[in-house]
Amino acid sequence: MERKGVVTLVNPNQIYPPIAPYALDVLTTALERAGYETHVLDLTFHLDDWKDVLREYFRAAGPLLVGVTCRNTDTVYAFEQRPFVDGYKAVVDEIRRLTRAPVVAGGVGFSTMPFALVDYLDVEFGVKGPGEKTICDLADALHEGRSADVIPGLLVNHGAGKVTRVPPVLSGREDVDPLPVSFGAVGHGEGRAWQAETENSYTRRSGVPYKVDNLRYYRLGGLGSILTKNGCVYRCTHCVEPDAKGTRFGRRSVAAVVDEIESLTAQGIHDLHTTDSEFNLSIAHSKKLLREIIRRRDGDVYSPLRDLRLWVYCQPAPFDEEFAELLAGAGCAGVNVGTDHVRPEMLAGWKVTARGRRYYDFTDTARLVELSHRNGMLTMVEALFGMPGETLETMRECVDRLMALDATVTGFSLGLRLLPYTDLSISLAERCDGVRTVPGLQSNNATRPIVLKPLAKCGSPVEYERQFMFDESGEFRLVCYFSPDLPEAPDTVASPNGIWRASVDFLWDHIPESEHYRVMLPTISGSSENDNNYADNPFLTSLNRQGYTGAFWAHWRDREAILNGSGAGAFGALTVEASR
Repeated sequence: MERKGVVTLVNPNQIYPPIAPYALDVLTTALERAGYETHVLDLTFHLDDWKDVLREYFRAAGPLLVGVTCRNTDTVYAFEQRPFVDGYKAVVDEIRRLTRAPVVAGGVGFSTMPFALVDYLDVEFGVKGPGEKTICDLADALHEGRSADVIPGLLVNHGAGKVTRVPPVLSGREDVDPLPVSFGAVGHGEGRAWQAETENSYTRRSGVPYKVDNLRYYRLGGLGSILTKNGCVYRCTHCVEPDAKGTRFGRRSVAAVVDEIESLTAQGIHDLHTTDSEFNLSIAHSKKLLREIIRRRDGDVYSPLRDLRLWVYCQPAPFDEEFAELLAGAGCAGVNVGTDHVRPEMLAGWKVTARGRRYYDFTDTARLVELSHRNGMLTMVEALFGMPGETLETMRECVDRLMALDATVTGFSLGLRLLPYTDLSISLAERCDGVRTVPGLQSNNATRPIVLKPLAKCGSPVEYERQFMFDESGEFRLVCYFSPDLPEAPDTVASPNGIWRASVDFLWDHIPESEHYRVMLPTISGSSENDNNYADNPFLTSLNRQGYTGAFWAHWRDREAILNGSGAGAFGALTVEASR
């Protein structure tokens, strides 16, 4: 096939432990099939000399298009509130200085506030949701000298804060609200399965120049990744996935996914974590995939799938005996379940289907843990505190009931990072109505009460999205929410930058110190030597330096020994054996 030109894909992420930019493998696969030579510039491994890497590359290369992936906007950790987009902007600014090629941005983090980030990064184009088809359409338009302003789903920067999105053509019609400042115009509530490649396997490589080096990431980060479907049909009110990835499942071909898993395990990448919203949603598809892994592995004594250790994210339901047995049979080592709470009144209206119905209760979580342990799989159970209606009593009951499950590790988080298009954020903006604050709105950098505008009262989608990341003067102000009914002093709740320290102290004091080895708790600077945030976490980087692999929580019980370099204890010996 004759090559049409070069498309350069840049990974600006410099957070450790390193996580392979899976999206760039997906885009590379699509672009190569479309006839484009595709180069990946991965700056993760160039913390100090990334400018030199860019300068050397663009001195010799003249790409048709440059793509930049933005995996996360910030840590999404309510007590740290550390932005990443300023680092991305520095990279984009340097790229623009070195080449005249247009720049398109994308990625799941980018997709949570795409209009504001097209404007902030000052790039020509953006893609919300899966980008493999849109980037090929964009490259074709540039190659052929056509206007890109008609490519369905593409965000276009017109300058001076004006960013528009080309409507997708769905079911033979433009299925969006015609008003320029509306949820339909920004793509909220859309299914994005049409944007994703679901039939073919993605090409995953290791050690190839100008491609993602998956084995290097595995050796330095301890995990590989695999996607079985895009999007989510559920509507949990705090979650970005349905908006960022689409409200319909884009289920990938089972054969294509297992081909990809075989390729990765053959390269020596044995621990793979699912990157679906949740692996057990659309459970029939997940069961088919597990059966295919088992069929291939059991049918070939030399199959690399025999070395697979799978780690999965799940919701408490659906999860039955057959599913647990299939997971174990396919080599699953651990299940991470986002149960979030145990109180029915907290889950109702929060963890819900598209029709607003709660889809599990505490008995489902208990069942998942029991089935997983019965089948030899480790478990991590996670709860999220701070939603509207959270009180000391609801938090206490949740802690007590989840700790009684005796999961391998139980994690408790407090506070929610608000991103523009979650149902919770939309509701809070409507309550503020641009004229008042709402108790619980908080930002560490806030200097005045946080007053959000609903989208309908904003002059543009850029204005609506920016208020969740920046204040009126353009300074970073990452907006979070903590329930005002938690046991905090009135001055804390009334302050726009108050810290919910009493709630954190309650969690640390309520759980006996003898049980702390098996629990993850929220941390505030100075509250603990443990840091439970993923980005640049000292425990995680210690794991990787010492050669541990698999989900980091599988080693959490032995963290003190690992940090001290004295090796793992009895429990750690089992998990090391399971993850090596």
